[in-house]
Amino acid sequence: MISKNDIKLIRSLSQKKFRDETGLFVAEGDKIVDEALHSKFEVVNVYRKDEIGEDAMSRVTNLSSPSPSLALIKKPSLPSESDIEKIISTKPLALALDSLRDPGNVGTIIRLADWFGIDVIFASHDTVDIFNPKVVQATMGAIFRIKFIYCDLDTVIDSFNSLRMKIYGTFLDGDTIYNKDLDSSGLIIMGSESNGISDAIASKITDRLFIPPYPLGAETSESLNVAIATAITCSEFRRR
Repeated sequence: MISKNDIKLIRSLSQKKFRDETGLFVAEGDKIVDEALHSKFEVVNVYRKDEIGEDAMSRVTNLSSPSPSLALIKKPSLPSESDIEKIISTKPLALALDSLRDPGNVGTIIRLADWFGIDVIFASHDTVDIFNPKVVQATMGAIFRIKFIYCDLDTVIDSFNSLRMKIYGTFLDGDTIYNKDLDSSGLIIMGSESNGISDAIASKITDRLFIPPYPLGAETSESLNVAIATAITCSEFRRR
């Protein structure tokens, strides 16, 4: 049911260069594989542990223990500049990721976007590859529904600005998000885990938001994890 060449191919897809060369990526677990099979993505093959055996599955899995199922999937085609302009012209509420490197955070943010009905995420070119197995796993299937677009964030921000939509970002010196007027459309930028939003991008933000601790002024953690901050921010936008 699975050849040595299949095993070699699947194992190689843990590396981005081979995902790029082959145009393939891997998804593991019954829920995620089922999501893939019911999506518009092309599933090349599905391997199940009860068919190929635990030993074979243990040789291809990226998880700590062999998964019940694993799918080999074609990566979707990249959107063109005209596709991006068309998306922005609909005046969506969108997320933008500025140099996020942690696969778990990016996968969780994709899952959050799916939950809060934010169906497009723009990302800087140095953001972690969404087809990284750890990202795919953390999305829990949301990767098959969310438009995720690598792009020049400066250009995307300019396009939102040209349509008079606000550019939001989270900062420690921003205005309290709970008292701030929030629009139903616009771009919400989340910064990298270590450096936050870059200076170049920060200079283009129109509305600086702050998620305050409780009680205000209390001695507390230095900052929030970016995925947690994204959850709070998206929740507040959708609550209005």
